[in-house]
Amino acid sequence: MQGGLMLPKRKKNDTPIVSSVQTFPDTGHPFRILDRYTPLLNPELRLYETMREAIPIIDAALYKIQRLIGGFRLRCKNEDAERDLNYFASNVRVGSSMQGLEMFICSYFDSLLLYGNALGEIVLTRDNRQIAALYNAAMKDVAVERGASPLELNFFTQMPNGELKKVTNNECIMFTALNPPASQITGVSVLRSLPFVSSVLLKIYNSIGQNFDRVGNVRFAVTYNPGADAVDKAYAKEHAKQIAKEWSQGMRAGKNGETHDFIAVGDIGIKVIGAENQMIDCNIPARHMMEQIIAKLSLPPFLLGLSWSTTERMSKQQADILANELSYYRRMLVPVIKNICRMFLRLNGYYCEPEVEWDVLSFDDEIDAARSRLYNAQAAKIELENGIEPSKAPVNESEIYELKRCEEQI
Repeated sequence: MQGGLMLPKRKKNDTPIVSSVQTFPDTGHPFRILDRYTPLLNPELRLYETMREAIPIIDAALYKIQRLIGGFRLRCKNEDAERDLNYFASNVRVGSSMQGLEMFICSYFDSLLLYGNALGEIVLTRDNRQIAALYNAAMKDVAVERGASPLELNFFTQMPNGELKKVTNNECIMFTALNPPASQITGVSVLRSLPFVSSVLLKIYNSIGQNFDRVGNVRFAVTYNPGADAVDKAYAKEHAKQIAKEWSQGMRAGKNGETHDFIAVGDIGIKVIGAENQMIDCNIPARHMMEQIIAKLSLPPFLLGLSWSTTERMSKQQADILANELSYYRRMLVPVIKNICRMFLRLNGYYCEPEVEWDVLSFDDEIDAARSRLYNAQAAKIELENGIEPSKAPVNESEIYELKRCEEQI
């Protein structure tokens, strides 16, 4: 209720009528053969997709970051609004095959990490009174352009014929750029500095495959030396063909699990090609490249199944660094979540502000904070018992640092 006006609320059993998705390319033309046409991809986007497909550890790391970021809950001061909001977050349609606000955020976050940019859309019903679905747009299908003001963005959808169609309802568009350079409107991928490293690593893997194909897959060199007899020299070609035929039959029989002896007369030598060569040790250069990739993705090696030497203290430090990275990503996703929730609340007649409550990243931090509060409470109790005014003790490290800095200035 605001100003004597109560907006209608949506009933949970109402089936929404989905309006058209603005950021999906329109293919409603009579020439159906052109439906299979795909617009040319941005080379940079295709590069990152290829890196993710070619190197499994990159793909595993991106999915691991998505899972580690954790889930969230939505809070409102109004209990009715909070109940309706959480029902919406659990049941909203996402794309054509998913459901739930968390699934939308996961797909949105995946695009943000891989391409450095993510674009989503709130799809309204035809009467523009309810949210019908959420849609994650493919970056190859949209274009972003600076508007009349440096703080304004215009979005375009790339049509099958190559034309750009401007999106008119920008209020339903959510766009996030990851670490955009100064004065730039688009962000950069977390894989930005890894193409050269990935190229070197793929060369190492390719050479390993070629070496195994050359050395591991044994090949034989059969040499026939004709004798000094004139007959042997005259029929050397025929003898070589007969030896090659019998050898080929014996090798084919071996592939089928049969035992086939090779019997020949004359001076015949058989050698294994490449048996005297040794495989090149690729562990050290491959590990160097892997270390660069893992350092860029900010994941501890043990989370990716790599049993590199580490200590308990080092593992804790790596976990703390990872928690800071995940907190940074959470802060980038909170405005997107709030934008969706705020629109839902306004369309349903609520004017309270939504709050996002994330899962705890590290229980060790919670335990340390609780232990600090316990010690502070015990110290305050002792001071009160001795007639001393309890002093305010900082709880976290940032407060301790600020307190020390103020003391130094004094």
